[in-house]
Amino acid sequence: MRRHYDHARVQEYWQHVWEREDVYACPDDAEDPTYVLGMFPYTSGSLHMGHVRNYAITDAYARYRRMQGDTVLHPMGWDAFGLPAENAAHERLTDPESWTRSCIDRMRDDMEELGFGYDWDREITTCDPEYYRWNQWLFTQFHEAGLADYRDATVNWCPDCETVLADAQVETGEETSFADAGAESLEDPLDPAAQRAADAESDEDAPNSAAGESETHEDGGVCWRCGTPVVTRDLEQWFLRTTEYAEELEAGLDDLDAWPEGVRNIQHDWIGRQEGAEITFDVPEFGDLSVFSARLDTIHGASYVAVSPGHDLARERADADAAFADELDALRTGDHEDPTEGVDTGLTATHPLTGESLPVYVAPYVLEDVGTGVLMGVPAHDERDHAFATEHGLSIEPVVEPADDGNEPADGPEPFTTDGVLTEAAGEYAGLDSAAARERMLADLDVAEPSTTYRLRDWLISRQRYWGTPIPIVHCEDCGRVPVPEDELPITLPEFEHTTGNPLEAAEEWKQTECPDCGGPAERETDTMDTFVDSSWYFMRYLSPDLEEAPFDADLAEEWLPVDVYVGGEEHAVLHLLYIRFFARALADLDLATHREPVEELVNQGTVLHSGRQMSEASDNVVAPHEYGPETTRLFVLSAAHPERDFEWTARNVGAAYDLQQDCHGLVVDFLERTEVRRDRKPRDDHLDRAVDRAIESVADHYESVRFNRAVTEIRELVGLCNRYSAYGRPHDESYERALKAIAALIAPLTPYLGEELWNLLRADGLVVEADWPETNTDGPAEDWAAERRLVDDTLADVREIVDVVDIDDPEHVELVVAQDWKYRAYEIAQAAGRDEPIVGNIRADEAVPDTDDAAAFAGELARDGQGLEPVVDGDRALTLLADARWLLDDEFGANVTVRRAADGDELAEKATPRKPAIHVN
Repeated sequence: MRRHYDHARVQEYWQHVWEREDVYACPDDAEDPTYVLGMFPYTSGSLHMGHVRNYAITDAYARYRRMQGDTVLHPMGWDAFGLPAENAAHERLTDPESWTRSCIDRMRDDMEELGFGYDWDREITTCDPEYYRWNQWLFTQFHEAGLADYRDATVNWCPDCETVLADAQVETGEETSFADAGAESLEDPLDPAAQRAADAESDEDAPNSAAGESETHEDGGVCWRCGTPVVTRDLEQWFLRTTEYAEELEAGLDDLDAWPEGVRNIQHDWIGRQEGAEITFDVPEFGDLSVFSARLDTIHGASYVAVSPGHDLARERADADAAFADELDALRTGDHEDPTEGVDTGLTATHPLTGESLPVYVAPYVLEDVGTGVLMGVPAHDERDHAFATEHGLSIEPVVEPADDGNEPADGPEPFTTDGVLTEAAGEYAGLDSAAARERMLADLDVAEPSTTYRLRDWLISRQRYWGTPIPIVHCEDCGRVPVPEDELPITLPEFEHTTGNPLEAAEEWKQTECPDCGGPAERETDTMDTFVDSSWYFMRYLSPDLEEAPFDADLAEEWLPVDVYVGGEEHAVLHLLYIRFFARALADLDLATHREPVEELVNQGTVLHSGRQMSEASDNVVAPHEYGPETTRLFVLSAAHPERDFEWTARNVGAAYDLQQDCHGLVVDFLERTEVRRDRKPRDDHLDRAVDRAIESVADHYESVRFNRAVTEIRELVGLCNRYSAYGRPHDESYERALKAIAALIAPLTPYLGEELWNLLRADGLVVEADWPETNTDGPAEDWAAERRLVDDTLADVREIVDVVDIDDPEHVELVVAQDWKYRAYEIAQAAGRDEPIVGNIRADEAVPDTDDAAAFAGELARDGQGLEPVVDGDRALTLLADARWLLDDEFGANVTVRRAADGDELAEKATPRKPAIHVN
């Protein structure tokens, strides 16, 4: 029998068996299966370590849930549209579909080699017309419901990619917590934002990339893909009205208890709920301007009013003044590196409290679709306003000062931007703190009304590219914008042509069509959808991937959703995770689904580092999964750290993962080749049985909480114990075989080929992938298991310390003395005591505790420990556990070991406590 475990020798066989037995299939008639999902990958060509870590997490958890008796839905698909494939096709003189299909084939082969257990019958590919047909159908439903609209807007434009960018796809130099601020699709769902552009667009993905080379501009920003400075343009574009759900999206975050707090905080910030007031400023030549402000208390310090470049006031002034129109056009299309730029309209607004005339400016830092698109400039109490006023020579009037005189005065060189106390400049409100002033002003002023606004903006989905879902709209001169009827869907992409700009604009034969309403000549919409549309509902298509009548089976969606565990990188905290939440609500309101939150538990995984940097092609530090073998790679990435933490890839630690597999395999082979085993039981067999029970319970607990690194530690300790047990003498046949079968089952979710091979060698029933989770021989709460382990481990460690400190070369005898019963009773009383209970008094009053100086001293020790007393096993159990573990000390030191209870008058009795036995070493 081969002593060396070689995964390559067995993996093809076990893949064949798993496929033959269809072990990963989730039947359509399953009742509420456990839905385990990893964010599906962008089809970039091959798997990298980030993918491996993500999908190893979901695979291990899915396998564990199967062993717990769950029917598990664990599907995989491909986020196949997107600009990188189009760029790659240009570079290779091929077409995006051919490139994408070849990438999918390579990545699927990689996943199968890694042993990922997917239900491949549910595989979806977003560039299949059978899939994106439903993107188009859903768009028409949104359009009919008023959730999709077409409007002229000032948009971000990347001159290099020749496409529109959403706001979150523009990277600025500002520190931001929006880690996925540029994710176009779920490509590289595991790379943090700091590396995203370089990683996604290096080598084959983007031959024209300038990632990592362009300067990041403080305000104008750069394209998240290629690093090109972003400019703005006025274009008619399609939007999905995410703002309709701003309030619900924000409020719903508080109910996502199983989501990381960081992700929820990021979404809270991105949605940006603000309580404040709408204030009316009169502009005689225009009319009323509605201004939103969260700081009504600073209104007396307003020295100007600013509107966005797209505001109606700006447009009217441009229509009346050609020179102003030129200046406005420059504002609307510039890259806005300078946050102080702006144009004086020549109009004035009347301050609603003082009657003062304030100049009205057009300023790009005022956003058209945030708040009302108008702000009152309060330079003394806002940093941007301060910079703008300084540049344009406007007055800066402090009206709020710090409540603490030790702080910098309000009229210092920097604006005072926090709450404080109103100054004399605030008139009748002087002396009030900011909160009280806001409340009173709202009650007093007819021109101010309470208002809530959100930073969230509508989702711009138009993209000027070929490789995406065609938007199902035709433009007719007579009928306007007309949705394509359902029976004409899908609108498929024409044959790809190599051209600059958007290839669909050049596809004249495809573009020219008939109007569905009047039958007259019309043109197809040539923009395609943002690929985030594909990934906003894909998890629902997995439920019924071949359904031809609807995008998903509504009954299955009702029963199987939400996703129980969803795994992916925190860099998708904003866009993807926000959009799936928006889609779920919109679909529910359209009576297409019922669950308004799509994901129950979210797990973020960290980054794989190499030589201190994120592993990536751009950093030239990539280690391919096949270099160390699929199972060594899987075991290492799962054991290296908690899933949410980054970790460093090192050959030494990879070697530890390899060695653990060899140790497991070696134990089984040695057992099968042994000619001598025992049938009579010894105390060390009970110790092994109990250790197996503890490992079964502990590993299950760690799998439940997705702490695979701790599960591996438990398995490694059990393997180490089995090695010592086997080497100490003839093993007990049943106890040892049970331990080895437990190891095979416990490690199988992490290393499926190894688990299956060990299970088979041990002649266990069926396949381990279909086996039940091992049962324990004894029951007990988790704290009992922990207390038992702590007692034995601490005792062994204390003996070693005594031997080392005293420098005993060859100890002959070790005596372990367990504390008297009354000490356990005193400990129980102290542990159960409330915070203000008299611990010493309660102990001294108990009949089981003797009225002695030793008892009083011990009660005082327990009282000093207070609420920090950890659970312990009782005296009888401690005696048994230590007796069963005597062989470990004999094995380590060759010493005779005795275990006994302390007796009154025993000189060791004073030293023995419920937490630790007294120890005497000869």
